[in-house]
Amino acid sequence: MNDGRSIRFGGLAALAAVSALAVLLPALLVQRGATQAQDAAGITAAVHSPAAGQAGGKAVGSGREAAADPDQWPVRVYLTHTGKVETLPLEEYVTGVLAAEMPADFELAALKAQAIAARTFIVRRLAASDTSGVPSGNADVNDTVEHQAYVSSDSLRAWENDGRGEDLQKLQQAASLTRGIIMTYQGQPITAAFFSSSGGYTENSEDYWSDQVPYLRSVSSPWDSKLDPHNQETAQISVNELFSKLGQSAPALPTTGRQGAPIPKLFQVLSVTTGGSVKDIRIGDKTYSGREVREKLELRSSQFNMVLDGAEVKITTYGSGHGVGMSQWGANGMAKQGYTTTQILKHYYTGISFNQVSDVLAPRN
Repeated sequence: MNDGRSIRFGGLAALAAVSALAVLLPALLVQRGATQAQDAAGITAAVHSPAAGQAGGKAVGSGREAAADPDQWPVRVYLTHTGKVETLPLEEYVTGVLAAEMPADFELAALKAQAIAARTFIVRRLAASDTSGVPSGNADVNDTVEHQAYVSSDSLRAWENDGRGEDLQKLQQAASLTRGIIMTYQGQPITAAFFSSSGGYTENSEDYWSDQVPYLRSVSSPWDSKLDPHNQETAQISVNELFSKLGQSAPALPTTGRQGAPIPKLFQVLSVTTGGSVKDIRIGDKTYSGREVREKLELRSSQFNMVLDGAEVKITTYGSGHGVGMSQWGANGMAKQGYTTTQILKHYYTGISFNQVSDVLAPRN
């Protein structure tokens, strides 16, 4: 799919998080010993379901003839920079998403997890004939993070000449090793949300979006801060600009020459999410959700704190992205510690199962 007063917003949640980690991490560590071979076997067994279409899936009608092999179902991608539509087989599309969404030097188990998430995302849209977010509805998906970032086939072919042939082969391997595998919940493809990195915990879906989704629950993700070099970043913005972006007039601040002048209480956190992000915050005369502040100020995440420094505000963010679903840096951290693709996905997506594309996109006769 990517905080002045000296207080960390979400401090109480962070304290609770430390206690929870003491319980959660040992359980995860006990499961860690499976090998990559066992991982592949486990996923393969999980998706050996009845014949295509018996899980409630059916051929989707989009004015196109379905491929005889559902894994090669044609995906139409709207390329935003050119306005053209590229049509390519599903599995090639997955490789293009991998190239855009996750660094090739990530662990293979993490890349495989990303491949399954990317495949699940597009299969869900194909099964629903969902063309939202695409001009004129003449494609299935666009190439931006609004859906999934994607590197076009022409650009990927250029990787060979740019010295990135090994990177491309590794991405193709991750797609190939997970070919046709998707995540489901109660037999249906899940909303496979993912993001760059967390501040220690992922978010419940309803704490960022409006719907409570049973498999998008807040879980621990302590690996992110250890690996992501940009997990914690501080930006600076003037008080005037901050209030302008929030649709308010900036308050009058005391001049530096007035000793003992009271500093106005500009920022007051009213509540935090389960994952430790700002849920509601009062800034000046108005109350905002953490998501609103993140979007209006173009912050990396909604887990942040603010520090008033004269006429400037220093904003420190933790993690990057909406925080719902799989953390990409967290997945890489789990892989580095020996967790398998199956374990990674079942950690970040609560209660999911694995099925085949053919269970959802049945070929036409």
